[in-house]
Amino acid sequence: MKAVVLSSGGVDSTTCLAIAVKKLGAENVSALSIFYGQRHAKELQAAQAVAKFYGVNQYELDASEIFTHSHSALLETSTESLEKGSYAAQKKKNRSPRIATYVPFRNGLFLSMAASFADGLYENDSVELYVGVHSDDVTGDAYADCSAKFIASMSAAVRIGTYEKIRLVAPFLCEKKSDVVKVGLELKVPYELTWSCYERGDKPCGQCATCIDRAKAFELNGVKDPAL
Repeated sequence: MKAVVLSSGGVDSTTCLAIAVKKLGAENVSALSIFYGQRHAKELQAAQAVAKFYGVNQYELDASEIFTHSHSALLETSTESLEKGSYAAQKKKNRSPRIATYVPFRNGLFLSMAASFADGLYENDSVELYVGVHSDDVTGDAYADCSAKFIASMSAAVRIGTYEKIRLVAPFLCEKKSDVVKVGLELKVPYELTWSCYERGDKPCGQCATCIDRAKAFELNGVKDPAL
């Protein structure tokens, strides 16, 4: 058995990487990061640092052209402003579950790319494909492509399309981000190497939705975020 972990360099995917390495050993795990034109490309540097820490092979794919016509605020080319505040506040203000940082069908694209990549990388092995989605991302349908319904559908498609070779693993699908951090702390995940902020600064802004969620997750575990 082999594993490919979709790695953004953030808390959730890094915790998934730790789980995969503990289960299968670093020699049987690969990390896959995807550049999609994100304004916070610093997360890819974090992904590289995390992969180095765990001693796994790290690969990077480019999907930026696909989002050429997208207006998501997460993209470098977007003219949309990056809203501050929690996801809940943004949804209330916009009167819509679709928030400015939604990237069109991103997880569907990433999982499809990762499945194709994993099928070729590990031609003669079964593969577990890890994705770090969790229930907080789905609250109020902020990111529909993180929902249990969506992941179940993609899981079935990947399994069928790869002749049962590749299986999606979403260990935190029904858990909260604080639960992710709890597991990560037990596994001694190097959270000081991770990056979550949507801004480009040297330090997290502390005001964007992902910074707010991250801070809350560590606070609920009674610890300070080691990346701060």
